[in-house]
Amino acid sequence: MKPARILITAGEPAGIGPEIVIKLAQLEHSDQLLVCASPTLLKETAQQLQLPLTLSEFDPAQAPSAHQKAHLWVVPVELQAPAVAGSLNQANSAYVIKTLKIAHQLASENRVDAILTGPVHKGIINQAGLSFTGHTEFFAEKSQVSKVVMMLATEGLRVALATTHLPLKAVPDAITPQLLNQVIRILIQDLQSKFALERPKILVCGLNPHAGEDGHLGSEEIETIIPTLERLRAEVNAELIGPVPADTAFQPKFLQQVDTVLAMYHDQGLPTLKYKGFGKAINLTLGLPYIRTSVDHGTGLDIAGKNLADIGSMQYALQFTQQLIRNSKSN
Repeated sequence: MKPARILITAGEPAGIGPEIVIKLAQLEHSDQLLVCASPTLLKETAQQLQLPLTLSEFDPAQAPSAHQKAHLWVVPVELQAPAVAGSLNQANSAYVIKTLKIAHQLASENRVDAILTGPVHKGIINQAGLSFTGHTEFFAEKSQVSKVVMMLATEGLRVALATTHLPLKAVPDAITPQLLNQVIRILIQDLQSKFALERPKILVCGLNPHAGEDGHLGSEEIETIIPTLERLRAEVNAELIGPVPADTAFQPKFLQQVDTVLAMYHDQGLPTLKYKGFGKAINLTLGLPYIRTSVDHGTGLDIAGKNLADIGSMQYALQFTQQLIRNSKSN
């Protein structure tokens, strides 16, 4: 199989994203790595790190080639103001959004095989007057898809979310038959097409403690989750297990028998995953017309510019992305 093209967005220019990209470039990779970023920023970061770096502007007309150590193909976007490590600047928020827009365009046109996003700072983007909820919502809007699903993954555990960034009090009303039907169908489709799982096994968490305990601790399981799962079981090529109490769902004896866990809300599923795999976990968006993955950490402003950034999450995200690409092309 010829090398794939993976486009990396370097993220917030004042954070650790540029440093991680430079360090990643020092390693061997079987696929072509592109980075959407400021060439000036990349060169300055490499000099600060005292690491070699050669940049070439990306030409989509050329055939993809395997990565060469200390070399990056660049899709150039210039900063609006000089980047100072650890110091956010509203002037560069438009730069961050532009890198994401270009990434979406290249992926939509099949000029790249996947997007791997570095960390951004939502606060500074919104302070600059640019409405931005997150990568997941951004790429969903640009792709004009009605629904996407957030999944985080690490070695031995995948967790998908029925709801994402909602206040806890809003979650019960959000768990509707329509939502669960959409989420589970997207989850099954991408587990089949991107993970090469012919009949995926999904462990579904209940919403309430003890999965509602027969209605004594909440009615959402009886009224919504159970009937939705029963209908789907008759229609999809997947094994849907549950709803199960979330406090016991993450036992190894259960996880060894399933392909993913579906949590009802953000902090039901992600604490366990981040405890198990922090620093070696990834975020991916299911339901997009292309592959999009991300690191599991933030901008690291406190350590930016100090040569302290660990590339473990980015390495794992890259390896995971490469496998997703191969799975997709083999279908």
